[in-house]
Amino acid sequence: MAVKICGVEAKSIAQKHGICAGETLIAINGHEINDILDFRFYETNTTLTLLLEGIGGTQREITLRKAQYASLGLEFETYLMDQQRRCRNNCVFCFIDQLPKGMRESLYFKDDDDRLSFLFGNYITLTNISQKEIDRILTMHISPINISVHTTNPELRVRMMRNRFAGESLKYLDQLARGGARLNCQLVLCPGINDGAELERSMRDLEKLYPAVESVAAVPVGLTRFREGLPELQPFGKDTAAAVIDAIEAFGAKCREKYGTRLFYAADEFYLKAGRLLPPEENYDGYPQLENGVGAITLLRGQFADALTDITAADCPSKREISLATGVSAAPILAKLLDALREKCDNFEYHLYAVQNDFFGPMINVAGLVTGGDILAQLSGKPLGEELLIPAVMLRHEQDMFLDDVTVEELSAGLKVPVRIIGEDGADLLNGALGL
Repeated sequence: MAVKICGVEAKSIAQKHGICAGETLIAINGHEINDILDFRFYETNTTLTLLLEGIGGTQREITLRKAQYASLGLEFETYLMDQQRRCRNNCVFCFIDQLPKGMRESLYFKDDDDRLSFLFGNYITLTNISQKEIDRILTMHISPINISVHTTNPELRVRMMRNRFAGESLKYLDQLARGGARLNCQLVLCPGINDGAELERSMRDLEKLYPAVESVAAVPVGLTRFREGLPELQPFGKDTAAAVIDAIEAFGAKCREKYGTRLFYAADEFYLKAGRLLPPEENYDGYPQLENGVGAITLLRGQFADALTDITAADCPSKREISLATGVSAAPILAKLLDALREKCDNFEYHLYAVQNDFFGPMINVAGLVTGGDILAQLSGKPLGEELLIPAVMLRHEQDMFLDDVTVEELSAGLKVPVRIIGEDGADLLNGALGL
């Protein structure tokens, strides 16, 4: 499959060699170009022979030389130069299946694209991939690959993912490991299904793939109130969450003795559900699974504390009153951080609001799934100070809209207060609180 060139950057290498929009890129150095991975891989060569086809079907070759990592300056219709691959599974725990009707269309797309795993860190299940694609990944030495394993029991994986190929596709995990790919894995745990003995089995099987498997995160299933017609699942409670922590910490301690790394990590949410203290920073081996909420709170605390030590009396405002909206689970942690800031800056006052998730349901309590509508409804008429702080994780990539399509501007207008978006770094939180 060739790809059509939609644009050529001004003063680029491609323009200097007469390549035009509308032409089709067929091959580079004899290798067929199908998508972004092919293009980026072969584009890095210093001598390139491009096979192009014009609008009339006439083919021509252009040979050029460039610096190894210099861009050709070609633009394509989509970033992937191909259609995004849709997930073929029907997982019993799928969060997208638990969304209400009427949300923006992009939220309902189930991604399972190995190219996005490499480019953006997305997780893939390996059920949507061919042997040819596995061979290409190994040939190109693409790493790391993020894989949603969930269980290494083939039969259970079929049942959980409701895909008859889900068990068979585990063979690709072994192939990738043997082929030298670096792997980060994820286990979405459902009480009574893939925790307990099945979790122990998954950890034993994945440990065998070390050092190819560099980290494994266990995260609890998220359940919204929109589960009508879906398989019955139970949320984690205090005791079941504690059991997961005990199993992972014990197994991780053995891995630390063998390999110098814990390898297996429980998401922060398990500790919050179990009412347990979060592990210290050294437990997280450089935080390889932050995107899965593993160690995020510990890192935030450390960053905030470090930034707070640099605050002097001159940095403290003469008077400042702010408000902060967050999820229910994070509120007690943030309160302690802001109390520490208030002790250092006498004229700093804050109002912390733990926003109940009425949109998705009370079992969803993380900040990243708080909606603008819930903030507006629950904070209206409340003291908000001179501005309201919200974490960037609540917003889509463009940082302008919540999951329920409420915009930042609409929230600000509705609450009649400026809204400040703060990053996930502890220093961002402190600077936002002080208005720096």
